[in-house]
Order: sequence, then structure tokens, then C-alpha cells
Amino acid sequence: MTEGQTTSGQAADLKFAACLASGADLSKFEQFKAESCYLLDPLAAELENSSDHFSNDAVQLLKFHGSYQQDNRDNRQKGEGKDWQMMLRLRSPGGRIPPSLFLALDDLSNRLGNGSLRATTRQAFQIHGVRKEDLREVISTIIRSMGSTLAACGDITRNVMAPAAPYEKGGYPAARQLANEIADVLSPTAAEGSYLDLWVNGSATYRIRPSRRVKKVRTRQHQGNVFSGDAKEPLYGMTYLPRKFKCAVTVPGDNSVDLLTNDIGLVVFTAANGEIKGCNVYVGGGMGRTHNNEQTFARTADPLGYVAAEHVLDLVQSILALQRDYGDRKTRRHARMKYLLNDQGISWFKQELKSKYFLHPIKALRPEPKSKLEDYLGWHQQSVGQWFVGLPLLSGRLEGDLKKGLRQLVETFQLEIRLTPNQDLLLCNIGTSQRSSVRKGLAALGIRAPEAPAMLARHAIACPALPLCGLAVTEAERTLPVLLERIDAQLRRLEITKSILIRMTGCPNGCARPYMAELALVGSGVDQYQLWLGGTPNLQRLAKPYLQRMPLDQLESTLEPLLLSWKQAGGRRSLGDHVNKLGDQAVLGLLSGNGKAP
Repeated sequence: MTEGQTTSGQAADLKFAACLASGADLSKFEQFKAESCYLLDPLAAELENSSDHFSNDAVQLLKFHGSYQQDNRDNRQKGEGKDWQMMLRLRSPGGRIPPSLFLALDDLSNRLGNGSLRATTRQAFQIHGVRKEDLREVISTIIRSMGSTLAACGDITRNVMAPAAPYEKGGYPAARQLANEIADVLSPTAAEGSYLDLWVNGSATYRIRPSRRVKKVRTRQHQGNVFSGDAKEPLYGMTYLPRKFKCAVTVPGDNSVDLLTNDIGLVVFTAANGEIKGCNVYVGGGMGRTHNNEQTFARTADPLGYVAAEHVLDLVQSILALQRDYGDRKTRRHARMKYLLNDQGISWFKQELKSKYFLHPIKALRPEPKSKLEDYLGWHQQSVGQWFVGLPLLSGRLEGDLKKGLRQLVETFQLEIRLTPNQDLLLCNIGTSQRSSVRKGLAALGIRAPEAPAMLARHAIACPALPLCGLAVTEAERTLPVLLERIDAQLRRLEITKSILIRMTGCPNGCARPYMAELALVGSGVDQYQLWLGGTPNLQRLAKPYLQRMPLDQLESTLEPLLLSWKQAGGRRSLGDHVNKLGDQAVLGLLSGNGKAP
């Protein structure tokens, strides 16, 4: 699309900066979003042509509809075209996948995808390998099966996370409900119409049906500074957000959602009867960064304060509106809310929020217990007469006999699936009388002790990387199993029995949240990785980069002096805490082979 071009009868003199408090001019991409007729053009036209792929302009809009265009690099051949295919990602707050939706996804992945499903680190399923000509059928089937891909990608709120465990005790029901409400409050208005127009012929049957409480909050999107100035898209405006926006909800002490890596993190406090009283609020976390660009970095969220339950949804949409107005729309690598917090500070952010967007009290944080990375693996009582079982899925990949077997269990017993941020899968709503049959079904699939996966694999995650991700510079998911075996063998040889939280990505964008790990490998070249160390097992501290381009075949020799130092230190200290206690120079000395274990 050329600069200044208009579509769908829009006037050429659009006031692109209408909802920008900074008053800055927009980049060409921001203008393009404004001219897209609420994320419709030119995607609508290109869906009808015979090309096997979309243009770059259409691809940018396709993200808002939940899909990325990819090419399979394993199939590249000189002189031939690319093997174009689409990846679909779902909108599933808290990772909930009803039985009918899972069966539909399984069918679609087998018939029109590459045969696999993948649980993501944001509690959603992805389908890979969909051809352009099949995209409408796949998305329309998901919608008709009561699922959605709207806003699973793009410059908009992403899938809202919450603890996956379907407990009916404590604050868990309230956290799940709040995640659903946030997803509905932050759902776009005009873009939802474009979405339904494209994929289900505009059928209003499949519109999001918010609760009465959510409807009331959404009316305030037309008021004050929360209003974008655009009556058709009152919260987002025609340019939507500067970049993606991530929210997570949890209960005190449960950090299964990696809370501090989100733009907004909420910790729910409830009364004895389970009714929500209010939330501790954290703002400005994010993982993405770029190699050799010090202006980009991972960041953990800042504490904002405590907000009463009746104002939490207002607060969430107010924070989004502030980021909409003040986020950087000139430099996309500087556009996430974490950079706004870093540049302006939490005091400025809070003052701006309270003076212009959110008119209710923000009090001091309430005390919280020490957080733990919960994973819910194994069998747990869900409620009276019902159980759930957590199944480990390394890198979230579901395929082959395991996928077939799980489908049979879901179909036979009508089990609900919930996905965890650790890429694992929970089978839920298992009646007491069904437990024995489900156990036998899992045993037939080789899952006899789901509560006890391999020590290092339990919390290890990796991004998909090669061959499909266009940003990947090297392997991650396909290499992770061998990597874990190598580190496990080294720990056994050194007689170290403590575990390590390991994460791996094929590029620095941080989709597997590597910068929170005790030990992370971040792709920096073919079979070369940055080495990050020093995070915590409960995901409370950022790791640091110690080596820039470590060849993968030098992993064991590089780590051994550090691991020996950790062993000799004794005690129960984690590797991340040991690294933090040693200090940067001592760690670098050990990694270079010049240091000595203390």
C-alpha cells in the first residue's frame, strides 16, 4: 500500500493522531492500520485471489485475525518458490478448551494442517501447516465450534492468562472469571465485525457475549480519556495499539503465569466465600529484545498498587488507553509498554493514570506469600466427585499416537482441556468413576506417572524456532530434548541432584520467556547461543547474559566449572541464586575456565 492511499471510501485527510496524547506523527505502518477499514483491507480482497500466499500488507492485518504466514525452511530449494503456509493461534482465556472445540481442532490439524497441535506459553493451541486456500475453512470451523482466533496476534491485547488448574477452592474460580472478563472488556468492537465478516459471512451469532458487568464497563470506553475518539472502535481507535499487550491473572503464591513478564499482572485476593475483594497490580513487564541493540531489553513489571474489585476492569482498560496514547508509534522496537515505564518511571505512570484515565483509589500493595512455579502435573481433586490430571508435554507438541489417544479420552468421557503457561495439558472434569479408565488409557499411551517427568524437562520450555518461524536464527524446540539429555548426563556425572529451570529460544524475541530462567540459551547464530544465567525457580528475577555466541558443542565444557562451584557451595541454594551470589566477574571467570570454584 502506498503512502496516503485510502480504502473503503475513507477520506484522504484522516486525522491519524486523534488518540495520541503525545501528538507525534504516525509511521507509515500506523497510517496503514488506520486506512485498513478496521483491519479489513487488503486482506479481504487477497482471500479471494488465487495466490498461494498473502502480500506483506495483508500479512500485517492477518496477525490481528490470529494467523501468521510462514514458509517451511526445511523445504526450500534453489530456484523454487517458498513452501507457504499459515499458523493459526486461538483466543482461549485461562487456557480453557471445551471438548467440542478440541475435537474440531484435532480434525482440522489432521485434515488441513501438519497433523500436530502445539500448546503455547500463553495457554493457547496453535495449528501449523494450513494452506492459504484452506484458511477460511479452518477459522470458520473454529468459530462455529465456539472458539476464536481474534486478537491472538497483532497490536492488540493477547490471550489473557490465568492458573489453568480448575480448582473450585480459594481464589482460583475468581481468577479464571476475571481473566475471561478482561478478555471481553479488551476485545475490539469494529475489528470483531471485520473478523466475522471475513470468516463467517458476518454472522452475529458468533459475537462475543459479555456479562452484564463487562457491558457496563465497556460503556465507559466512550467516556473521558479512555475514549479513543473513534465511536466505532472506542477503546483502541483506528490505529489500535503501538504493539502487543499482555495480561495475566493469578492467586497469591501461584506464579504459574510468569506474572512479572506481562504488561499487566493481577494478583486476586478473595474473601472466605471466594468473592473477589481486589487485586495487587503490576505493570510494564515484557521479554522481547533485539541482539546488539541496547535500546531493547527484557524487563520485569513494576508494582502499581492495590485496587478494589469493583474498579479492576476499569483499571485494566484505563492502563491500555494510556499505553494507546503514549506508547511509541514511530519505533516499533520501542513500542511496548515496558519502554514507557522505563523511560518515564512508575511515579509518572501512576500520576498520569490517576489524573487522566482512572479516577478511583490505588492503594499500597497487600502482602503476598512467596511465589512458586506451580505446574499441576499428576492427579488432583478438582471438586467433590471430580478430578483432573496434568500431563507433561515437552515444548507443548501434541502429535502422533499421543494426540490420537488423548482425542479418544476427550471424546469418550467429554473431558475439558486446559493448557498451562508451561506448555502442559490438563484433562479436567474426570468423574470419580472414570478415574480408573482414564488411568488405563494414559498408561496405554506410555503415561504412567504424569506427576514425575524427567527432572530437567519438568519446567523446560522452548519456542518453535526452525523450520517455520521467520525470525529464528537457529534451533530451539527440535534441539531441546537432546540438550536436556546432555545437561542431565553432566549433572549425573558431577553427582548434582538439584534441578535447573532451563529455557531455549531460536532468536532474542523471547517467546519462551528465556530471560526469567536460571539457565537460558538464546539463539545468536547457527548452532550458537547467548548464555543467560541467574533467574529464579519461581520466576521472580531477570537473568543476565554472560556469553554472546557460545557454540552448542561447547556447552558442557563451558558450564562445568560453574556447576562444580555450585556443587561445592552445598546447601539448598538454586543455581540462579548461586550465580547471583557469586557476582558477574566470578561467573565470567568460571565460564571462561579461568576461575576456580570457591
